[in-house]
Amino acid sequence: MYIEEINSTNSYLKQWMQTGALPKPLSHEVLPYIRAGYQTAGRGQQGNGWESERDMNLTCSMLIRNTGLGADEQWLISMMVSVAVCEVIDGYLSAKERQQLTIKWPNDIYFGDYKLAGILIEHSLMGKQIEYSIVGVGLNVNQKQFVSAPNPISLSQITGKTLDLQTVMDSMVAVTYTKIGELRNTTILRQEYLSRLYRREGFHPFVEREVSVAPTMNETKRVIDSFDAEIKTITPQGQLVLLLRSGEERTYHFKQIRYVIE
Repeated sequence: MYIEEINSTNSYLKQWMQTGALPKPLSHEVLPYIRAGYQTAGRGQQGNGWESERDMNLTCSMLIRNTGLGADEQWLISMMVSVAVCEVIDGYLSAKERQQLTIKWPNDIYFGDYKLAGILIEHSLMGKQIEYSIVGVGLNVNQKQFVSAPNPISLSQITGKTLDLQTVMDSMVAVTYTKIGELRNTTILRQEYLSRLYRREGFHPFVEREVSVAPTMNETKRVIDSFDAEIKTITPQGQLVLLLRSGEERTYHFKQIRYVIE
């Protein structure tokens, strides 16, 4: 379902799900989705906005239901969607370009050191089960100039081509629907996810936390705990496990650690 302008595709789907009845165009879809030409309040992770020029990028949300997953298995949805988005993008890249396409933990999609897509997943729980998941995807497709995004890149900038957004959306729905059917094959899913991880090999700089300290000489200083580490694995709950040069292992939840990207 396409809407020319909306505040947020995730918010739109959430509102309809809370009423208990989807609009007919959505209720008849195998994998209901909303695609917006423009979002007035597009959202990214950690409450960040999502910059997107009108009718230039894929801004959409998909509704995933009846997975049978428990409330403690939310990470499987995140892994699955991340891999699905990469597979969609693979279809527009050369073999050499695909080598630069990665998943930056937990679920940002990168091309080299540039952000190509972001994913925002919101779950509704019923008891110990996931009732449904609203999966928002922002994929930079045809936009060539960005104003506020820190390190963006688009498919058009990579390939030099202008792509049809509905065709990309159709591919997103088809690939995601197939991946939903493979959710229980967790071993293969984990292998696919880990093999695509951003900076999955070698030591790279990370920042564990930033702490404000008392001003001195009218200046505010920040103490930053930074170190080099390599990714060892991802836990079944989605935590990032890092191995420091000293041999020490550290485990982090989302928001507890960030990559240093020059």
